[in-house]
Amino acid sequence: MDVYGLIGNPVGHSLSPPMHEAGYGSLGIDARYVTFEPAPDDAVAAIEGAGALGVAGLNVTVPFKQDALDAVDPAPLAERIGAVNTVDFAPVRDGDADRPRGHNTDATGVKRAFSHHGVGLDGRDAVVVGAGGAGRAAAFALADAGAAVHVANRTAERAVELAEAVPGATGGGLDDLEGRVAGADVLVNATSVGMDEPEATPVPADHLHGDLAVLDAVYAPIDTRLLREAAAAGATTIDGAWMLLFQGVEAFEIWTGADAPVDAMNAALRAELE
Repeated sequence: MDVYGLIGNPVGHSLSPPMHEAGYGSLGIDARYVTFEPAPDDAVAAIEGAGALGVAGLNVTVPFKQDALDAVDPAPLAERIGAVNTVDFAPVRDGDADRPRGHNTDATGVKRAFSHHGVGLDGRDAVVVGAGGAGRAAAFALADAGAAVHVANRTAERAVELAEAVPGATGGGLDDLEGRVAGADVLVNATSVGMDEPEATPVPADHLHGDLAVLDAVYAPIDTRLLREAAAAGATTIDGAWMLLFQGVEAFEIWTGADAPVDAMNAALRAELE
């Protein structure tokens, strides 16, 4: 039996175990997915220990995504983003490398969420609200897919700093958000606004329009105020569970080499969110 897992602190809220185990069950793979909660300073030791114990793969969540870089050979995208959320021990197990491979599937989750909903990104104008970890993944994902990206953040300096790392991107504060969204084809909320206060929204309703495709990274609640108001404006809406699903799907495929059973994994994920 193969063992996969998640390291983070805390991880008690994670929806990854039922999602991944539904995938294993659907394909008849003898595997389990478990959670680990190392102390805040022990990310590298935890990853090295997991490898020594024969764990086949790990997901990495907050606050360890940056620290994990020190324990892996990062794939180019993970290195550019500056964060790892998936660790593959196969290169070490197979004798091909001394360190496990580190990936960032958050970015892939963004691209696949849009693709699943028929939204093309090449040549589009995109606004990413938020310059934290999710914002970094979204900005790189959109730019790599051919979109022109503008990062908007409450602290303008952080948006500008991120934009300088993303090819062709611009960054700024929230003061010109209305104008930016008015000319955009794609909008991503990469903040936590709408999670702890369900009636809060990062983008006022009067900024939204019917030519937008809107992805909200918040998945609890799954039907955020931003998405409700975007739908009322005629926009295409994509809830955060799709991003969560497809980052997990990408990790599943890296670890197993099999095409993930997306429908089974999605059903298990959404059953947990009901």
